[in-house]
Amino acid sequence: MHPLRIGSMSALGEEFRSAREARGLTLSDVAEQIHIRSVYLNAIENEDWPSIGAPVYVRGFIRTYARFLGVDAEGAVARFNETAPPERPTVAAVAAADERARSGPSVWAILLTLVAVVLVGFVGYEYWQYSQGNTSSAPVAETTAAPQPGGPGGGSQAASPLPPASPTATPTPAPRHQLTLRVTQPSWLRVTVDGTTQFEGTLPAGTVRSFKGSAADLLVGNAGGVTVVVDGRAVKPLGKSGDVVEQRYTL
Repeated sequence: MHPLRIGSMSALGEEFRSAREARGLTLSDVAEQIHIRSVYLNAIENEDWPSIGAPVYVRGFIRTYARFLGVDAEGAVARFNETAPPERPTVAAVAAADERARSGPSVWAILLTLVAVVLVGFVGYEYWQYSQGNTSSAPVAETTAAPQPGGPGGGSQAASPLPPASPTATPTPAPRHQLTLRVTQPSWLRVTVDGTTQFEGTLPAGTVRSFKGSAADLLVGNAGGVTVVVDGRAVKPLGKSGDVVEQRYTL
């Protein structure tokens, strides 16, 4: 079935509302299936863009909502772009800047490496000189027999030393009450744990971040690029690449 194209003359929000009502769905029904809070879905249908936030989030919500309703997602985004206010650099631009920053070694990193090499060489030379001086001047100790208790022929025996106690291995507890995020594609994230925002920003691919608490609220700008692990177990995928998804986890 081809996507339903949104008419250019009618209001964008009204088209979303009509498509939803035609399916006999409430905002709560949609929110449960696409993991976007109903307050944001209602903002889309009323074209209340400031309630959602930056245009990059609005586009992600529009795209996800449109795919679910079977309407033309890219056409809806294009219509929003016609009236969208100017925005800050997108997630992709920030990720590209981060990638360029990581593409070459830092001058300070090179200087610190050279200083570390010089220090290691100096310490090694000092230790070599110290060991040479001890070898040449160390006196030879005479070996004398320790007197036995009770004199010659006594029945006393020297006490044998106790064997060293074997160390007891301490088991490493499995991670509990912990949310771990593995980023496979550059993505913007906001992580709120127990009501406090622990992180908000863009993470590059290959990043692994962990958060501890009782409950975590996660807002992801690129659902297909983030894998979530709760208390050591991977949960179901958040969504597709480019989708904006909000999810709550009880740890």
